[in-house]
Amino acid sequence: MDANQFYQSRQGDWKALTQLLDRGQRGLAGLSPDELDRMGALYRLATSDLALAQRDYPDQRVTEYLNQLVARAHALIYQSQPLALGRLWAFATRGFPRAYREALPFILVAMALLIIPALAAGLATAWQPASARWLLPAEAQDLIPSIEQKQLWTNIPVNERPYASTFIMQNNIQVAFLAFGGGMLAGLYTVWTLVFNGLLLGGLTGLTAHYGIGFELWTFVIGHGVIELSVIAISGGSGLMLGWAILQPGLLRRRDALALAARHSVRLVIGCVPLLMIAGSIEGFISPSDAIPWPVHWAIGLGSGVLLYGYLFMAGGKERQRM
Repeated sequence: MDANQFYQSRQGDWKALTQLLDRGQRGLAGLSPDELDRMGALYRLATSDLALAQRDYPDQRVTEYLNQLVARAHALIYQSQPLALGRLWAFATRGFPRAYREALPFILVAMALLIIPALAAGLATAWQPASARWLLPAEAQDLIPSIEQKQLWTNIPVNERPYASTFIMQNNIQVAFLAFGGGMLAGLYTVWTLVFNGLLLGGLTGLTAHYGIGFELWTFVIGHGVIELSVIAISGGSGLMLGWAILQPGLLRRRDALALAARHSVRLVIGCVPLLMIAGSIEGFISPSDAIPWPVHWAIGLGSGVLLYGYLFMAGGKERQRM
């Protein structure tokens, strides 16, 4: 059978598919259930015909026609749904907390990579403050003289707080994306980001505790810190998930395992952005305020933690198994 005979034998189905595509161009909702089933069956036949044409008639016009027809049908059948408030609400109330619970082993490892260096650095600088000279990252070395004089760097003038809040949000989002994106380097950069931030947090905590201003530091940090550190752990867990897919793809091809992990981890990182905006707003407006008593700062921090983890562990319920 030559290309013309192939066209003559199959053109009826192709024209029927074209007519359904023309009718569905304004939306598949305008087609009846029977027409949708018919379209799906014709699309599957057309893809089979295309595979046959590419094998037997690679340079013929019929192959080009089929390729265009199948591409048009694919674009219509598999078009993404428009962004809607309903989808955003479903993601916020079910999708994100479920994704968090599914990734919990990786997130716990990320928390350990953050907390263990923080504890070690905190104990070292509290017991021997001179260790801060070599233990703290270079970016924090300039803070040591003011800490030795029992002064903190956390005072933000009232008129600068809106700008400071915006800067803090951008910085926190950048750290979260670095922790996530580091997974593409087999997770090594993610590990470095978590350890770096742990050393910074713990080293400064221990040093301020040694000079008697640790409580003042944590009164500033606690309001936004619970959300902020939780988000860093979530982002780090997302990055470790990518790294694990690269190192241990299992029975899948490495690129397929990475694509599957990326689809899951990206949902986590997207869900972290609103949380970082909340943390940045607290850090910019509430944390530096001397007018707010210290019990309120601590209540905000602990209360935000209870609400956050109650949401992450209880919202969404269990996803129903499809039959």
